[in-house]
Amino acid sequence: MLNKLKGTGTAPARPSWIQIMNGLIGGTLGIGVVAYMADAADLPLLMAPFGATCVLLFAAPQAPLAQPRSVIAGHVIAAAVGLVIMHLFGPGLMQMAVGVGVAIAAMQACHAVHAPAGANPLVILMGGVTDWSFLITPVLLGAVTLVLIALVVNNVGRGRAWPVYWY
Repeated sequence: MLNKLKGTGTAPARPSWIQIMNGLIGGTLGIGVVAYMADAADLPLLMAPFGATCVLLFAAPQAPLAQPRSVIAGHVIAAAVGLVIMHLFGPGLMQMAVGVGVAIAAMQACHAVHAPAGANPLVILMGGVTDWSFLITPVLLGAVTLVLIALVVNNVGRGRAWPVYWY
């Protein structure tokens, strides 16, 4: 048993300075633009899972969980699950657990797994969100904005191509 805890491989190498700068610039631009849009339009566009989305988009852009389909659909699917749970059962600890589990299963079934989106049911159930417009603002608009920023940031420079796939 203890042998399994050691792992079977080695840790990856430290990212290059270019990759580190991509994370710094992308994360700053991503959240900065969404925050600016939220302030300018007086709309609630920010939610904590978007910070984790930026980590994937700008520090691990080649990962399957960082592709546009997973980012956008994953956030929408998980938020929809959270809203359904909220409307059917109201807030509560068991509802949060079931919401996250169902969101994971739904994202898997739709081939759109995005780890940060797993927090969306918690945001909804802990925040008492009941308005279905939450799917559009902040979820869809925020996710699409971050993907558009990633299209620019992740394609600057020679030999860089993102996304790996769209669907």
